[in-house]
Amino acid sequence: MIYIPFIPTEIVFAVLWVIIRAVLALKNKKLHIKRELMLLLMYVNLAVLLRITFFPMQTNNGRVLPLEFDTANIFPLRINIIPFVNILDYIDPADILLNIPGNVMMFIPSGIILPILFKRLDSFWKVTAAGAGMSLCIEILQLPFAVRASDIDDLILNTTGAMAGYGIYALFRHIRHGGNKKNISTAQEG
Repeated sequence: MIYIPFIPTEIVFAVLWVIIRAVLALKNKKLHIKRELMLLLMYVNLAVLLRITFFPMQTNNGRVLPLEFDTANIFPLRINIIPFVNILDYIDPADILLNIPGNVMMFIPSGIILPILFKRLDSFWKVTAAGAGMSLCIEILQLPFAVRASDIDDLILNTTGAMAGYGIYALFRHIRHGGNKKNISTAQEG
């Protein structure tokens, strides 16, 4: 069995992020502060997703428990492809309330940040597909870990979160552009 500790994993993730951003900045010979700040927000979003989706939520003396990789326990794969079956199996109703909003909320930032960062993700359906793709990658990457399970419910709820995030983004974009039109028409009248 291999134990993968949380803090070193996050450090490796952070170092890789910084190296990639530095190489791209050197290659492009430009550094756009606003874009880098949005990319930093996306990094934080991904780091939080890594923590929540791979490492056990329980802690031991305030420390995050390691992720366990045990080749002897990979099979049978823990996959649920029937929607909303596992949600109804929770013994404690608090677990249901934590699971459903939690899975939705953790993808809301992705739905907001993705269309800001990537101009090609300029529609509800594109952001929905990107959120579903991110969630699917997480579910596939969880397969070899004994303490994790891949669940269609997570895919549905995470995608719903990305959709809600895009809705928030679109609302603020509409308000911003609507507010600018009012200011411009008021200035022209005066």
